[in-house]
Amino acid sequence: MIQFDIDQWQAWAPGLASVADWAIWAREPYRVQPGDEMPDVTFLPAMQRRRLSRLARMAFTVATPLAEGKPPLPLVYASRHGETPRTYAILEDLAHDEPMSPTQFSLSVHNAIIGLWSIQRGDTSEMTALAAEGDGLEHAVLEAGLLLAEGAPGVLVVIAEDQPPAAYEPWVSDVPFPYALGLLLTPGDRWRLSLEAGDPSRHEPGQWPHALELIRTLVTGQPRRAHQWKGRRWNWQQAH
Repeated sequence: MIQFDIDQWQAWAPGLASVADWAIWAREPYRVQPGDEMPDVTFLPAMQRRRLSRLARMAFTVATPLAEGKPPLPLVYASRHGETPRTYAILEDLAHDEPMSPTQFSLSVHNAIIGLWSIQRGDTSEMTALAAEGDGLEHAVLEAGLLLAEGAPGVLVVIAEDQPPAAYEPWVSDVPFPYALGLLLTPGDRWRLSLEAGDPSRHEPGQWPHALELIRTLVTGQPRRAHQWKGRRWNWQQAH
């Protein structure tokens, strides 16, 4: 079991940028129509903005308000699918015998976003990129909890998924729309996260990814939530 406080949080999806937006969504969740909408990252230099995919822009959008005015902070970034639109574009180029773009390739790797964050912020704190199946949120929070236990004053946790290309639809069914969630975790005991064995045969994937379910929990003030992925059952509990 690990303990921590969620000091602040930020989330973004097309048409959902404020806590009020998410409160409406949490009461009656629905599938957002993503389209081509991008987060507003005009707070970044123009040259930096041009290099960012939608996934990276979402990550910067939710992390930046949490980091403003704070000392350098470790960052744990988790995404199950990563830069699928960018990697698909690279594969299309290869299929048409076109040369691969070195820039596209370097920005498609799973830890590219934390590298861009470190450069833009001038922050050399410990940063980790995770790909951890359907319970990436919990693995990211666990990693952050360990950093807090080692003395970090706070840890940024960012979970982000972009809509995969249509060609991936038969295999990727867990991204209902592009979304990102940022958490600022600090030492404390208001939240507890524990892990126990679950029965894999009784596991039925939820309608919404775990990060979106956590937003519903935060908005509605629910004291408990359980997430099971395969044989792992994660229990969230908020102290009264």
